[in-house]
Amino acid sequence: MTSQTNANTPTTDQIRRAPKVLLHDHLDGGLRPGTVVDLARETGYTGLPATDPDKLALWFHQAADSGSLERYLETFSHTVGVMQTRDALVRVAAECAEDLAEDGVVYAEVRYAPEQHLEGGLTLEEVVEAVDEGFRQGELRARENGRRIRVGALLTAMRHAARALEIAELANRYRDLGVVGFDIAGAEAGYPPTRHLDAFEYLKRENNHFTIHAGEAFGLPSIWQALQWCGADRLGHGVRIIDDIHVRDDGTVELGRLAAYVRDKRIPLELCPSSNLQTGAAASYAEHPIGLLRRLHFRATVNTDNRLMSHTSMSREFEHLVEAFGYTLDDMQWFSVNAMKSAFIPFDERLAMINDVVKPGYAELKSEWLFRQTASTSGSAESED
Repeated sequence: MTSQTNANTPTTDQIRRAPKVLLHDHLDGGLRPGTVVDLARETGYTGLPATDPDKLALWFHQAADSGSLERYLETFSHTVGVMQTRDALVRVAAECAEDLAEDGVVYAEVRYAPEQHLEGGLTLEEVVEAVDEGFRQGELRARENGRRIRVGALLTAMRHAARALEIAELANRYRDLGVVGFDIAGAEAGYPPTRHLDAFEYLKRENNHFTIHAGEAFGLPSIWQALQWCGADRLGHGVRIIDDIHVRDDGTVELGRLAAYVRDKRIPLELCPSSNLQTGAAASYAEHPIGLLRRLHFRATVNTDNRLMSHTSMSREFEHLVEAFGYTLDDMQWFSVNAMKSAFIPFDERLAMINDVVKPGYAELKSEWLFRQTASTSGSAESED
């Protein structure tokens, strides 16, 4: 039993091979640095701070990690700046699917704001169709390389703009063509989700799915509005729910009414540890609220947010959590099943992914200790003879 318990702590290779589920990833936050350089050259974009891919990657990470909101937002001006043509969108989406699959992600919901990709003359519909084509190309290339992934799109409206209803209607028109839901993103302070009630009411009437960026920067009021006024299915980040949880000196825990509601209703939290550190939601991985939220059995999930800016991947996120909290393959499976349960695809498809892909994948990884133990025992027996 001790051998199995010790072996259940995943190695770096096992973390990478484990079937992972990703619900919160921004398309414009996950470009390959080399692709940014290529697209800038092809499209005539001249604003890049560096044209060497390695130097550019370092700049993105340092700017996002600088503590300056202005520099953080500047990083997206460069990625969005090179994503204004159909070919660029197809390429970025295809590479996104490939990169995620290579990292062991079997299901992903990737979000982007169509309204931010119109400067080159594309229509909203052309943007959605280009990204969908790219995702399908990436899925095919991944399959040809022995990887399997399914990617759905979330169409995002910017909360400081006034196009939420238009984007919600767009998401509904393409709901059977690769778009699985809707989101709003952008600065929370001063731009409450209630500004876009018409979009959320429309989606509810259409029986469609949506998540809302809430509880990252603005705190509990943002979460409360997203749930009680707007009716969000999931919370994008939601990490500040920790502000409604009181841990007493003796270790006992008291949940406030909002935190209890979120846990009782099994509302998924799209937690993004590395990104949360950059935005100041936690001082370190060891102090990240995910540890307490997992212990209290909230519907917590692990996500990347912006892989380029945070220099991360799903595997890196889990590596940090394994180191910080001693998580095992069982914990990784728990997070992955949570995420798959919370996906915006039909119930039978979610169930099939859990039972036929996620659980068998972890079962195989968890059994590897037995064969290592057998090999070790066999070697010892031979040496004794």
